[in-house]
Amino acid sequence: MFHYFYKSKEWAFWAYGGGAVLIFSLWLQVELTVAINGWYGDFYNLLQTAGEYTDKSDEGIMLFFQKLVGLDYLTGTAEVEHPSFLVLAFPYVFLALFTNWFTRIYGLRWRQAMTFGFIPRWRTVEEEIEGSSQRIQEDCNRFARIVESLGLQVVRAVMTLIAFIPILWELSDKVDVPVLRDIEGSLVWGALIVSLGGLLISWIVGAKLPGLEYNNQKVEAAFRKDLVLAEDNKKDYARPETLFELFTGIRFNYQRLYLHYGYFDLWVTSYDQFMVIVPYLVMGPGLFTGAITLGVMVQVSNAFQKVHGGFALFLHNWTTITELRSIYKRLHEFEDNLQKYEKPQFKPAD
Repeated sequence: MFHYFYKSKEWAFWAYGGGAVLIFSLWLQVELTVAINGWYGDFYNLLQTAGEYTDKSDEGIMLFFQKLVGLDYLTGTAEVEHPSFLVLAFPYVFLALFTNWFTRIYGLRWRQAMTFGFIPRWRTVEEEIEGSSQRIQEDCNRFARIVESLGLQVVRAVMTLIAFIPILWELSDKVDVPVLRDIEGSLVWGALIVSLGGLLISWIVGAKLPGLEYNNQKVEAAFRKDLVLAEDNKKDYARPETLFELFTGIRFNYQRLYLHYGYFDLWVTSYDQFMVIVPYLVMGPGLFTGAITLGVMVQVSNAFQKVHGGFALFLHNWTTITELRSIYKRLHEFEDNLQKYEKPQFKPAD
């Protein structure tokens, strides 16, 4: 699956050149998110002190719009510590659009490499391999798209952690909660612990999902195969009683799958909602004691969510990973069968 794309001279330019473009684009996006985090601190500190501008409202309103839309760049009337939100947000939006578009193109090239790597080998096999058409047409497509998407998310998460852990570590000095304020980098350790704990619970709660996904695809393949054969021979295939029996198996599998996804979704949704308030539980008291400002509170919340999101990447993509594990298992079986039955001259070199 991987060697058709990453070990092929034909696809080396796309595999490594395209990958480098995506990584560079992700790095620029992370740098912009760091700048936006700093902007949060300035902007919300300004909002907190809005009452001080009662007698000089024009100056306060000017600062407000400078931080939002960058009027200082148009008038040259004031200096601000961070660029305006628009100056940061517009490049981020365009980079995100480019990255999403290029990722899809990259995944399509990977699918093409796998598809036309499998086809010559499959054509030499005389034995029937279960679900060959689905493996080549559908699973190659889904595998390439999911792996590429998850791969970019992993790279983005690593870059985000590298960028935001120092910020969150420094902001941990402003924690004013007993016990936590005595732990250096308490916010970072807290994000790590709750993320690993959430991942462990997700692994336990979702343990049956990969097997159910795998079984589900097998019954779907049998149903689809009977319909495809009936296109040329309706006399012997697609009989109502046969299709009803096959669909009964599909319905039974989906009902089991949806039941297990139901309690898994309950766990993940509850977990995510709790994580929204964690930084406020830790930092909120400091607002009332004067230890922190509103800007710091919002900065901590944003940085905490970034770091927690990086640590909890696999938890938030658990259903996608479950699907990927099922697809990988089917493609791996397909490759094993090709290796077993194909003619020796078509076997790829190690």
